[in-house]
Amino acid sequence: MASLSREALQQENKFVMETAKLIEKEILSSPPTRKEKVINFLHPQELIDRVDFKLNESGMNQEQLLKLCKDAIKYSVRTSNPMFVNQLYHAADPYSLAGSWLTEALNTNQHTFEAAPFFIVLEQLLLREVRSIIGWESGDGIFAPGGSIGNMYAMTLARHHKYPEAKRKGLAQCGHLVAFTSDEAHYSIKKSANWIGLGMDNVITVKTNEFGEMIPAELDFAMVKAKSEGKIPFFVNATCGTTVLGASDSFVAVGEICKKHDVWMHIDAAWGGSLLLSKKHRKESLKGVELADSIVWNPHKMLGASLQCTLFLTKYQNLLKECNSASATYLFQQDKFYDTQYDTGDKSMQCGRKVDVLKLWLMWKARGTNGLEHLVDNACHQALYFQSLIKERPGFRLVIPRVQCTNVCFWYVPPSLRGQEETEEWWKELGKKRLLLMYKLEETEESFLINFCLIIVYLLLVLFYFSV
Repeated sequence: MASLSREALQQENKFVMETAKLIEKEILSSPPTRKEKVINFLHPQELIDRVDFKLNESGMNQEQLLKLCKDAIKYSVRTSNPMFVNQLYHAADPYSLAGSWLTEALNTNQHTFEAAPFFIVLEQLLLREVRSIIGWESGDGIFAPGGSIGNMYAMTLARHHKYPEAKRKGLAQCGHLVAFTSDEAHYSIKKSANWIGLGMDNVITVKTNEFGEMIPAELDFAMVKAKSEGKIPFFVNATCGTTVLGASDSFVAVGEICKKHDVWMHIDAAWGGSLLLSKKHRKESLKGVELADSIVWNPHKMLGASLQCTLFLTKYQNLLKECNSASATYLFQQDKFYDTQYDTGDKSMQCGRKVDVLKLWLMWKARGTNGLEHLVDNACHQALYFQSLIKERPGFRLVIPRVQCTNVCFWYVPPSLRGQEETEEWWKELGKKRLLLMYKLEETEESFLINFCLIIVYLLLVLFYFSV
């Protein structure tokens, strides 16, 4: 950091405090209501013309900087608005937000114990607790920068578990590897195949039933077929909480098939992983979760932890380090004055790694396991109530007759399309109406952000009062 005079440093710290006051005033102390806009929508060029985005040769004064901070708030999506129902996240939990602020202020790199003693210990103990909830007696884990990277950790570990020589000699040593996932699973599985050099075409998609659940018999058939073609199955991705329908695959059935074919079983529970905290709902949606070799969970989704907060967990000890280590001696010496098993950087894909554990830990400490369980159970209860209202409302039609995870999936059929034969052209027209409706809602005085509607822990119950 460049040397600053005491007066200059005081001025810069004053700016930080003024920004904190702005956040408190504009975001924390006056949460938006459904009558306020989710976003002051501008098209990209309009936004470029409205805000001074250019970098300057000379520095701005603090009044000008605060104006830019106000612009950032003014033209950003207000995720705390009850009409924000566009994504799988919502407003940040206040305790988690406090953890984020503290993390940013300390500016810690979580790679060695000497650089981040408090956070290294905290991460290991919290991950151990979550593994216990899953039902694993041992294992390992790490906080990852998002669910997609967590899924890539899983695929990389699966490859290393089957062919450890690939770490040094490459995929040519492995034969024709193939992975399997359902046709409702997250696209990051195919991205992971691209990133590790497997190739997206070597991810075989498995058919799902009407509820979006992977059909176990189809998975078994696909593996047998792949083997008959000289291919080598090494990885299966099952899902707890698919993005659209909220489906959870049968982990018991998938686990048996993976055991039969000696294949790594991963569960992408980025969305549905929060159900682990509910005694009631984990029995329904996560039966057999302990059979998995690895799991990804995003508390920044249903629980409301501040972005980003992703746990990658595996039941194998030391495999993360065996797979990812490059033994950089300038960082990871073995003759340090403390127990070097607490140097976690060599098991990570990154060297510079953000501290994400504090935002989850503070929230968990504040609310307790029972409090988090109540939030999850309440979200599931609200989803069922919302579904019951949808059933009774004219023009609304459920896509499937049950709630999965907390997803409530429905069609809105405008009056102009009701009572008609539902031909292919009719469905195309309904799709066009949906897009028109989304655009109209975003640009109204009481704007919405709607793509798929979910009941999240802090989401207020919403019913639509429009017709097209």
